[in-house]
Order: sequence, then C-alpha cells, then structure tokens
Amino acid sequence: MKLDVNALGTFYRMAREGAGLAAGRLTHMLGVETQLGVTKLNFMRGQEIRRDFEDSTEKVGVRVKLTGAIEGYSVVVFERENAFRIVETLLAEADPDADVDADIGEITEFDEMTESAATEVGHIINSGFIDGWADVLEAVIDVSTPEFVEGRSAEPFFGNIDEAPGDDDLALLFQSRIETVGTEVGFSHYLFPKRESMATLLERLRTSEGIEYDKLDGFDRMAERGAEEVAKTATTLTGIDTSVEIRRLNFVSLEAIPEQVANEKLVGVAFEFDGMPSGYLLFLFDEESAHEIVDAMVPMEVDEDGFGEMGTSAIKELGNIMASGFLDGWANVLDTTIDHSPPEFIHDIGAAAVDPVIIQLGENQDFAFVFDTVVMADGREFDCEVYAIPDESDLERALNNLDVDRIEEAPTTAEFQEVDTT
Repeated sequence: MKLDVNALGTFYRMAREGAGLAAGRLTHMLGVETQLGVTKLNFMRGQEIRRDFEDSTEKVGVRVKLTGAIEGYSVVVFERENAFRIVETLLAEADPDADVDADIGEITEFDEMTESAATEVGHIINSGFIDGWADVLEAVIDVSTPEFVEGRSAEPFFGNIDEAPGDDDLALLFQSRIETVGTEVGFSHYLFPKRESMATLLERLRTSEGIEYDKLDGFDRMAERGAEEVAKTATTLTGIDTSVEIRRLNFVSLEAIPEQVANEKLVGVAFEFDGMPSGYLLFLFDEESAHEIVDAMVPMEVDEDGFGEMGTSAIKELGNIMASGFLDGWANVLDTTIDHSPPEFIHDIGAAAVDPVIIQLGENQDFAFVFDTVVMADGREFDCEVYAIPDESDLERALNNLDVDRIEEAPTTAEFQEVDTT
C-alpha cells in the first residue's frame, strides 16, 4: 500500500468538507450557530487511541458501517455531559413550549427518548462527514443503521471492530471537531477504514511513485527513537531526569496550523535544517511550561518574566538539544547528513508565533507533518508541539530509500555540539 502527499491532501479535503457539512446540519437541527474546529489526519498507534478513551470520563457515541467507495466504520464520540447538553437543546428546539428538565445534564442513564435523540444527532453528523467524502471522491458511500454506544473505555466503541488497529499498529484516522458557539459542547470523529479499501483509494489518488505505508510507519518510529535520544542528551547536559514521548503523527494543512495554535502567549525555538531531507523544525511550549523549563534548567533567580537573557538562553539550549536529537537520529537511520541552523527564539501570541515559518513554507508546499509531543522533566509535564516540516519531495526520496530494519539497528546517538545560543 502506497501513499503520497496528493493522496493525503485529498483525504484532508474530504475531512474538512465532511466536517463543514456536519457543522451546517448541526446548526440547522439545533438552531444554534456552530463552527468547524481543527481537522487532522492522525497516524496513531492503537494503544494511543485507547489511551484517549481511558481518562475515566464517560463517553457516548454513534457508529455506522460504511460500504462502497470507503469500507469500514465511522464513529462520532461525545463526552457524556456534552451529549446531554445537545439532547436538551434538540428537545427544546423540537417543542419550545415543553418543560424540558434544565438539569438533564445530570441524568445518569439514557432513557428511550434521550438515547433516540442522541442517536439522531450522531447519525446526522456522521452523514454529513460521509456525504462530504463522497462529494470529494465523486463516488457513492452507503451507510448502515446507526448504533448507539456508551462506556468509559475504548472497548465498547472499537473493541469488536476488525478495522481498529492493534496496540502497535499505525493507523490513519480522520479526527475533526465541531463546536457550538457560546458553549463547551464538542465531539471527536473517527474513521476506521478497511486496509484493502484504503489501499484502493490510495492507488486511485496517488500522483507520484509514492511511499510504502510501512516506510511512513518507519518515519514515526524514527521520531520515537529520536525522542529517546533527546531525553538522554537533555538528562546528561542538564542533570534533570528528562523523557520525551511522541503521542501521534498528524498530517495537516499549512494554513490550518495557525488555526490550531492556542490564542495565548507561546514560547518556542525554530530551526531550518538542510540535507536529506531538508525543511523546518519548530518546538512550541505554552508560556507556563516554558517558565517551568527555565526554573528547572536555571538554578538561580532569573528575570521576573523568566525570559530575559538567561531564560531565553535556557529555552534555546533545550531546543538545540531536542533538534540535535531528532535530526541526528534521523540522519543515522537514513544514512545521510542533516545539518540545522542556530536556534531562533520565539515569544509571541498564538498564530503570530508560527506565521513566519508558515509563510516561508507556503511558497512551495501545502501540508505538513506535526508530532504531538510531551516533554517530562524532573517529574513535570510540558505540552510541546513539534512541527517537523520536511520538504515534500525530499521526504519522499528519503523514506523510499529507508531500510526499515535499520531503524532498530542504527545508532541514534546525537553528536551534540554546543551551539552559540546568544
């Protein structure tokens, strides 16, 4: 099974189109304004999908089986409280004079009426996504009768679906979010396609030689090994016990990256890298996490805002360590050379923190791979977005030359050299 950026781009457009239709239908049904949130193509291992569901929060979902141009399952998942809010709105809209219980969100069990209403909402949302996919593919996708599901773990939602990935399997998933304006109601959407169905689609959509799917799996494992090296090097140089975990690999539109960046003060470090592949690397922390990093790395009082000369230097040093770990690990596995520029410090609000990189990249490509990463240092967790954005043609050539057996065999030790961060 092979894929390329054009095929992934088509899948991304399918997801956006479907989410847009679903948002419009939800607006019409509930009589409240909705807006489309972030849409991503996730490459996730089964254990990560299951961990998303095992947060002790009760969830409800509606799933349908697909046949035709796409075969598999489409599942819409709500947090239980949000499902009751939607049901309350729907029932009130259906009969404005009815005395709808204002405390419906506190109900502990679904009755026949509320389950039917939730199923109807979920089915309309599912149908919106699927009709959007069919429009982009100019094909027919048939949908089964919707099934209502609830539980605290992934098992009720995906446990009996053959298409759901095993713990160590890398799966391509669609994930979208729609929000009703003025409330906290939202949901997640998952598509579990049959591998054979996905392979047929990819073959139809590819416009280049493409990349074997197991090579992309290798790319994800390369990043994991690079992350391990980041952690070891950071621990050695700072004396702070550090770990780095990559949660998932996302494929997103460049224009969507600023949309998904939190509208708050962000701190980060940007690099340009050159070799095979070439591209840009960007590490972004929320401001609170950046303060934690400075406190952990600088054993003395720093400027009040934490980002004076010493604070900036600490962030740049960590970024340089992380970049060296990622890129040297990749270079060793790919048997190539990748150099990176000195770190460029970023401290700005939301989209402004990523705009300079996006503008430069947008001249030559439309999409990017983004690693969702967590850095743990001295027992503290830092949310860190890692934007690894290689040149598309470079990446395809590099991965096609990748020997996947070499990933576990090749040393990933970063030959870290201190870079002037001032």
